[in-house]
Amino acid sequence: GIKSYKCFECGKCFTQSSGLRKHQKTHKGEKNEKCLECGKCFTLRSTLVVHQRRHTGEKPYECPECEKRFVNSSELRNHQNWHKGELPHRCGECGKSFLTPAHVQIHQRIHTGEKPYKCGECGKCFSQKQHLGRHQRFHTGEKPY
Repeated sequence: GIKSYKCFECGKCFTQSSGLRKHQKTHKGEKNEKCLECGKCFTLRSTLVVHQRRHTGEKPYECPECEKRFVNSSELRNHQNWHKGELPHRCGECGKSFLTPAHVQIHQRIHTGEKPYKCGECGKCFSQKQHLGRHQRFHTGEKPY
């Protein structure tokens, strides 16, 4: 369709006015949609709904190739690209390719030295959230297996 609804804030265009209205909420920074399970807030109701699936374990999107299930369609699409061997996102520093922009961002911390995840117990910093989680098990004595 013709994208005749333009956001004056960033220039992004939409085929429907409802899409533009939804998008404009992201510029306002209002997060009125709250998860009652964990208290996390979201700009869009649809984002909250997908988030809540992480609590319930619901995964309505299934890969037709391997039957693995996902909480949203974009995770399924990324997974299907993985089956095809497609890694469309590239690190500008070293040229390494990745499945998602988020994976590139995490990878780039190797180049920048950024370690945004800090252990509250000992102060040690990590580049990835899962590395901090694994480290914290040493403090609690929890077995990693």
